[in-house]
Amino acid sequence: MSVEPPSSGRPTGPPSGPLSGPSQPPSGGGPPSEPPSGGGQAPEPRRPWWGSVPRVALIATAVVAAVILAVVLTRPDGGGTGASDGGTRTSEGEVFLQPAADTGPDPFTESTAKESSASPVSPSPTELATPNAVQGVQGGAPGLYGGTRNVASCDVEKQITYLKGAPDKQRAFASVARVDPPDVPAYLRSLTPVVLRIDTRVTNHGYSNGRATDYQAVLQAGTAVLVDDRGMPRVRCACGNPLSAPVAQQSAPKTTGDAWPGFKQSNVVAVTPAPEPVDVFVMCEPDGEWFERHKGDTGARDRKTEKPDTPSPSVSVTTPTGTTDTTSSEPPTSEPPTSDPGTSPEPPTSDPGTSSQPPPPPPPGDGTGNDTTDQVPSS
Repeated sequence: MSVEPPSSGRPTGPPSGPLSGPSQPPSGGGPPSEPPSGGGQAPEPRRPWWGSVPRVALIATAVVAAVILAVVLTRPDGGGTGASDGGTRTSEGEVFLQPAADTGPDPFTESTAKESSASPVSPSPTELATPNAVQGVQGGAPGLYGGTRNVASCDVEKQITYLKGAPDKQRAFASVARVDPPDVPAYLRSLTPVVLRIDTRVTNHGYSNGRATDYQAVLQAGTAVLVDDRGMPRVRCACGNPLSAPVAQQSAPKTTGDAWPGFKQSNVVAVTPAPEPVDVFVMCEPDGEWFERHKGDTGARDRKTEKPDTPSPSVSVTTPTGTTDTTSSEPPTSEPPTSDPGTSPEPPTSDPGTSSQPPPPPPPGDGTGNDTTDQVPSS
């Protein structure tokens, strides 16, 4: 009678046929014995450890995971977010200098700037309490912005057309502006085209790998921007990038990029929201004439006005907003400025080294302390 071997493949009793022979070859050197002719089976050989299908799958999964992790950790950007400029990234504590006509890194659109000239003005010096502090000026201050009467510094409709033709970019833009993507055209039409008269610190947002990036930047006086009804810069027209309030650095900011003639870190300002919505912006033309522009208007309703009593914006010490999560594309909330009632109303001395820009309309300083040279520590 034949007995079937158990599932382990090892016989538990003698088979019905002849034995399969000893474990060593016979001493006679003859051929090995034939397998049993009966119903018995030879023992199944044991498989090596790597021959198990579940084990192979487990090992393959571990190898793939290790390779993916190595690729992520060795990427140039470290797998994080931020802005690149064609291979040169701004790191923690760096502020990227952006000349007025320079497109800059990771643009959202082609340039929609129609004007990049304005009479520059230097802010009155203030004592900065910490290296991270900057001079702040309210967005509705007369003379903060300039331009040409009846001429829009940005082509808003072209900006709308560019974004409509690129839905992914429009969605990324909307995430920074905190509006729904279909509302981007209306949002852009609500903004006012102006030209910066002071080098201004902002958070710039580029577009890379399908999403909005962010980096700290200083925009040169003469840069065409769109501002909201509190006077906050919201779009840089040379690249279509959305803008938001600057973010505080963990250490004293270090500028990177090419500085323009006349650039001084001590003269950089950060715009803070006007306490009330601005209905009319009082602006200065390159030739020194003054005019008013209604919010959301592209220049059609501009009208001449008298020179304001304080032709240069009054500044105060302000600190950029706290550090935000760099993975978020939402702009930080800016803090209202601290008023400085003791600021002198006398116009400050303009910086003669500003590149290719006409001299400011206010007269030079009268020696009362408005000269900013070496009076404010560089941040």
